[in-house]
Amino acid sequence: MFTIGDHIIYSAHGLCRIDDIQDVTVSGVTKQYYKLHPLENTRVTISTPVDNEKVVMLKLLQKEEALEIIETFKQPGGEWTNHPNSRLKKYSEVINTGERMEIARVVNTLMRKKFETQLEKKTLYERDYKLLNNTQIILFKELARALGTSFEEINKQINDMIKEDEPLPVV
Repeated sequence: MFTIGDHIIYSAHGLCRIDDIQDVTVSGVTKQYYKLHPLENTRVTISTPVDNEKVVMLKLLQKEEALEIIETFKQPGGEWTNHPNSRLKKYSEVINTGERMEIARVVNTLMRKKFETQLEKKTLYERDYKLLNNTQIILFKELARALGTSFEEINKQINDMIKEDEPLPVV
């Protein structure tokens, strides 16, 4: 269980702070609820049961874990699934597990595919782009927080790692 003041990763909202834990009665049933807000939008308040198993709530990465994750971007991404619906389902399931190493593998795969399509003067499927963008922002902001740097610096570092590994286009 988290405590008031903890910073966490909460589902698609990303970095959040737990402001309160309180008992709330809904339809005659009293449960404990976390009251939290995204760090980048203090006007939004989220309320979720403490025992909610459908939502991913994670402790923030430590520095050592963040460094390990960044190193994975030196490796090729995961296997590309050609069928867009299957790919979205597969990648979304991985992301929903909250396993950062696996999430990084999905982000790595999508980033590499994005660079590949750009070299071919094409574009990534819109669903792939949205999944990459949302997941990349949350992961990179968490990495930046763990390493005491900025999202922009992490984004540049990882993009440079991937670009270095990409073959030059044949002219």
